[in-house]
Amino acid sequence: MTAALVVGLAAGAGLILIASGLAPAPAPLARELQALHRPRRLQPAGTGRLAAQVGRPLVRTAMGRRLSESFAADLRITGTTAEAHLAERLGVAVTALLWAPCTTALMRLAGADLGWQLPVWTSLLLVPVGFAYPSLSLKSKAAERRRSFRHAFSAFLDVVSVSLAAGRGVDTALHDAANAGQGWPFQELRRALVEAQLHGHTPWSALHRLGDELAVPELGELAASAALAGSEGARVRASLAAKARTLRLRGQLEVESAAQSASELMSLPVVLLMFGFVVFLGYPAIAHVLQGI
Repeated sequence: MTAALVVGLAAGAGLILIASGLAPAPAPLARELQALHRPRRLQPAGTGRLAAQVGRPLVRTAMGRRLSESFAADLRITGTTAEAHLAERLGVAVTALLWAPCTTALMRLAGADLGWQLPVWTSLLLVPVGFAYPSLSLKSKAAERRRSFRHAFSAFLDVVSVSLAAGRGVDTALHDAANAGQGWPFQELRRALVEAQLHGHTPWSALHRLGDELAVPELGELAASAALAGSEGARVRASLAAKARTLRLRGQLEVESAAQSASELMSLPVVLLMFGFVVFLGYPAIAHVLQGI
C-alpha cells in the first residue's frame, strides 16, 4: 500500500512538471523591462560556472573595476564577460607562478637539482607575462571583430545610400539596410535600431551609442551624417557612398598589410636554416684551423 502511494505521488509530480514545462508561466513585466535596458552582448560568453564564481569577486575589487572599464569595448565586441576575463588572467598567472617550481620538483625527483634561485626568479618573471597575456589575446580578437564589423558596415552604408536615392526616409533606409544582411554585425545594427524605436530615441543616437560601446568611430560618423539627412539628403547620400568606398579601401589595405607581414615572418625560418647550414659547413674548417694554431 505504501509503495503504491509513493509511486502514485511520483507519477503525479512528474505529470505536474511536464504540464508546467508545456505551459510555462509568463515572465514578470519588471524583469522583461530590466532585461531590455541591460547591455547586450554579441554572443554568449560560453564560460563555465567555475569561471564566473572565480571572476565575480575579482570584478568587485578596485583593480578589477579598473581593468573591466579599460577593456569594456573589447569585452563588449567579443561577447566576453568581465568575470570570465579576470578569471582567465588569474588562472594564467597562477599557472605561470607554479610552472617553474613544479618543473624543478620533477627534475629533482629525477636526480637533477637546480636549486631554489632559478625557479623563484623564473616565477617572478612569468607571473606578469601570464597576467598580461589574456589581455593581448583579447585585444587581438577585438581587432579582428572590428575588421569584420567594418567590412559588413561598408555594405550597410551602400544599402542605406541606395535606399535614400530611391526616395525613402532615413529611418526606413536604416532599417532596410539592417535587415538586408546576416551575421552578428547586422544583428547588432538591427538590435540597436529596434531598441531606439522602443525607447523613443532617434536611430542615429542609437548608432552613435553602439559605436561608443564597440569602439567603432565609423558608427558615430554615420550618426552625424544621418542627423543632417532631413535638409541635405543628396549630400548625405554622396557622403555615405564615399564613406563606404573608404571603408572598403581600408579593408583592402589591412589585408595587404597582413599578407606582407605573414610573408616577412615566413622568411625568418629560411634565414635561420641557411645560417645553420653555413655554420654546419664552416665549423670543421674553423676547428681545423684552431687546432693547428
